[in-house]
Order: sequence, then structure tokens, then C-alpha cells
Amino acid sequence: MQKSVNFLELIGRGKIPEVLIGTWIVMGILLVFGFVARASIAGAADPIIPDEGISIRSISEMIVEWLDGFVAEVTEMHGSRAMVPFFGCIFMFILFANFFGLIPGMEPPTGDSDLTFALGVICFGYYVYQGFASNGVWYLRSFLGPYLPLAVLMLPIELADNLFRPFSLGIRLYARRQPRSLATDFSCQGFRPEFEVVEEERWPAAAPGVREIEGGSKCYDTGLE
Repeated sequence: MQKSVNFLELIGRGKIPEVLIGTWIVMGILLVFGFVARASIAGAADPIIPDEGISIRSISEMIVEWLDGFVAEVTEMHGSRAMVPFFGCIFMFILFANFFGLIPGMEPPTGDSDLTFALGVICFGYYVYQGFASNGVWYLRSFLGPYLPLAVLMLPIELADNLFRPFSLGIRLYARRQPRSLATDFSCQGFRPEFEVVEEERWPAAAPGVREIEGGSKCYDTGLE
């Protein structure tokens, strides 16, 4: 199978990791889209009245509205709108990074385990931050379990669960991306197996009891003719 051209490798020239270049490109696209959308909303005559037809402003408003409803539905808690910026950024980054892999000659940044583990650590840090922001120091009480007499047993279990959570998040994101990446590679490059043609071993002309007929086939003399 022929090796496809990787433009990220050409851009980095082997000095900058491909996942880092892909991450920068995706971040740049999202930042440019965000600034353009913000400028379109700020420059509107009446921000309350939506634009007619499809525009950057209408697309951005639709995305934000959908993310607001999605986060509220998943978290099912009061004050979920404060979490929309974080979860929205993570969602849009992963979405654009996955779409990035559909471009021929490009590799999705989420196909690298380094990025998926980094995202897992970021999400875990936000999880711990929300715990302390909501409950203060009493957040540490959750590590002792719901029943204090079992705290000695629950403490190592809760610590292990929290320590392995970033790795679990990273592995799940990486594993979900791998089958799609392989399918994209086959669809973009084409599956062209190479077969080695081995010349058929020919029987010696002097082999007893064997004679060759037209087409290269062989027949065996049984002596019954």
C-alpha cells in the first residue's frame, strides 16, 4: 500500500510534532470564527432581531443555543449555563479536530494519545475546581464515602478512582477516534493490496509418467491407454 502524503509532517519538517501543528491550526480556526462571530453580533443594528438567511451570526447563535440546551440537559442542575463556555470549547475543539482528519493529507489531532490525555487532565482539573467552588473544603468529605464507619475502606477506592479518571477519559477519546481514523485512511487512500506473483514450478520434461498438454496443464499416464 502506498504511503499517503501528510501535510502536517511537511509543515513541521520533522522538528515540530504533527499533533502540535494540527492543534494550533484547529485552535486558530476556532479563534478566528469566534472573533468574526463576535464582531458580527456587535455590529448588528438590533442584536435581538436575528439575521435573514444564513450568516456567521446566525450560525454562531444556533451553535450557542444548541450547546446551552445540551449542557442543561446533560448536567440537569441549576446554574448549568455557567458551564457552557468550558464544555462548548471542549466540544467544538474535538468536533473540528475530528473533521480535520477528513481533509486528504491531514491527520486529526485527536488521533494522538498525547492530546486525548491532555484533554482528560483538563476536564479532570475542571471537575475538581467545580467541586471546591460548590462545596469548599467540604468537597474532600466526598472521598470518605457516604457512611463514615466505612471511610477507611472508601478513601483508597475514591483516591484511585479520581487518580485514574484522567487516563480513563483520554483512553476513551482515543479509542473512539481510532476506528474512524482507520476508516478514513482506507476511504481516502484506497485499498490497493499488492500481490506477489510466484511463477508456477514447472515439471521436468523428463519426469516419468507426466506429459504437458496445451495450456500448461499436466496429465498423468496411468498406463491404461
